[in-house]
Amino acid sequence: MKDRATVLCVRDNRILLVARERSRWALPGGRIRRGEAPHEAALRELEEETMLVANELMYLFQFSGFNTLHNVFFADVAQHTTAQPSNEIAKCEWFAPVKITTLSASVPTRGIVDLFFKHIGILGPDDGRPSQMVDRGAP
Repeated sequence: MKDRATVLCVRDNRILLVARERSRWALPGGRIRRGEAPHEAALRELEEETMLVANELMYLFQFSGFNTLHNVFFADVAQHTTAQPSNEIAKCEWFAPVKITTLSASVPTRGIVDLFFKHIGILGPDDGRPSQMVDRGAP
């Protein structure tokens, strides 16, 4: 099974998704390199794909896909920053969670978003972030 770092970014109750050219929408992320910690991969992939730098990163859970184990992180990014597609990513957009069910999105993306909002992601009323955040360098 492949190990992957997957990143959830939430802003104004919308989730950031990315897509390659002629591909399904997915959460930012990618393979964890040999010798790389999962949180390091999450930070690297988020910046490589969206040009966003996380202020804080929180480990959420593992999610088993078809042949991939997703190490899922919540990333807090500055409110004024703009996601810009980079590397292999052709587009970045923020979507309301209910909209994700109608998109051409990967099965793991739908499952991770659903799990986050139903069981883990109780959003704070004022800023849309989960209440427990950890330092950027923590796993």
